[in-house]
Amino acid sequence: MKLNKAFFLLLFVFLINNSHTTINAQQFKSLPKATMEDKVRGAWAGKMIGVMYGRSMEFKATATTYEDEILWKPQMVENALLEDDIYGQLSFMMTMERYGLDVSADSLAGNFARAGFPLCHANLQSRKNYFDGIPASLSGKPENNMHADDIDFQIESDFIGFINPGMPRSSNKLCYKVGSIMAYGDGMYGGMYMAALHASAYLNTNICQIVGEALKSIPAKSDYARCITDVILAHKSNPSNWRTAWEKVHKQWGDIDICAPYHTFNIDAKLNGAFITIALLYGNGDFYKTMEIAVRCGQDTDCNTSNAAAVLGVINGYKAIPDNLKSHIPQIADKNFLYTSYSFNKAVKQSMAFIAENIKNNGGKVNDSDFLIKVQRPVAPKLEQGFKNIRMNYQVQVKDKANWKFDANWTDFVYGDGDNDLYAVANVPGATMEVEFSGSGVALLGSWNNDAGKARIYIDNRFVKEIDTYYREEAGKYDVNRAYLFHQFGLKNGKHTLKVVVSEDKNQHSKGNKLYVERIIAYKSVSK
Repeated sequence: MKLNKAFFLLLFVFLINNSHTTINAQQFKSLPKATMEDKVRGAWAGKMIGVMYGRSMEFKATATTYEDEILWKPQMVENALLEDDIYGQLSFMMTMERYGLDVSADSLAGNFARAGFPLCHANLQSRKNYFDGIPASLSGKPENNMHADDIDFQIESDFIGFINPGMPRSSNKLCYKVGSIMAYGDGMYGGMYMAALHASAYLNTNICQIVGEALKSIPAKSDYARCITDVILAHKSNPSNWRTAWEKVHKQWGDIDICAPYHTFNIDAKLNGAFITIALLYGNGDFYKTMEIAVRCGQDTDCNTSNAAAVLGVINGYKAIPDNLKSHIPQIADKNFLYTSYSFNKAVKQSMAFIAENIKNNGGKVNDSDFLIKVQRPVAPKLEQGFKNIRMNYQVQVKDKANWKFDANWTDFVYGDGDNDLYAVANVPGATMEVEFSGSGVALLGSWNNDAGKARIYIDNRFVKEIDTYYREEAGKYDVNRAYLFHQFGLKNGKHTLKVVVSEDKNQHSKGNKLYVERIIAYKSVSK
């Protein structure tokens, strides 16, 4: 009896020790440096190819699928050197190369704000927020950025996944620092999900598994995760027809857009993220099929196709990309992307350097021939929701003059050159405007400009805040990229009055005290 107990005790200890050894072995994954570099080349090549494959169809199909011919010539990839989808995120890499991967969010925001390239939507608001003195950690929050759910961070986050192979926790940490500059909630999760797709793609070739693993990096109860889950369920139900998934997603999520809810244009991160996922799942690893589906899903086709093609680039590597897609890249591999000091070859080289640093910082090892990655299990952050249960109720444009009360200090104004909507422009301090609205929230839209001033905002005759509408250049032109001058939610549902009084004070850099107003949006609270 004692012998048996001793035997089983030794067996138990052996099994525990053996199991521990097995678990430790499973925590690490080795990749030859040559393989890693081929995947990194595939990642950046995929972005370049994808962005140009979908470029000419960008927003040509909104609230519908794109059914026309898709043209491609290998030489088209050269224009990727001019694309914001790439030079935007390379600007963050340039800052990290200069100051290190642990660079502060404020330094990243500052360099991004001072960069010479134009910006739109969430990125544009983040730039203004920086100049207005808002810290990077607060810049993406809904109270400071009406574009917090937009696609901006999603299209800039690829490089974070590129430099964190098999390490989604490390990827999420960097995503949070960069993403806070322009995103929150679903806008943040779009970037985290996209980066996690790339991080997972280094160690897996199964698209369904890669999507499933990436989804674990964001909160399951977020609308973004629910939207992607709808795609997964649609694919399981009918894996041969991507249009059934598109119809399901569009019906459920197609009209939920805080950025421009008055237009079929939709730059919401989760809807476009769903289109990327549809392309990946139904494309089944084929470059042409994946990119075609991403284009035919519509909306932001160049961004979505670029994100999807980059995932395939990581999975299969540069060598596996069809020659008709990549044949022109060697001819431009040392030409710099616009506004950057990075070429394709330098982007690959710097990505490899960041990979080595991240692997060592996260418990892995790097030697002359291999990367030993300490593989991380994905962990989702705490749920954050922006614009919770808020939807557009209706809008009132300045051209509907019966609804507005302008004093004599306002004049009519039209930008022209593609924007023919009527504005009202205040010309002097003290100019006053009032408009009634019904609902639980309101936003005042118009334009920032270099001659724009400050204004005091009142709701129901109670002072709310002073706004500064100065910006270094004209911004807010075009109906799907209006500047949000002011927004307020959480009001008691019912009738309210918004009052604006132009201030005597103005930004020290402004040339005047003007105020450019084009519409209000009234919001209502909804239950899911």
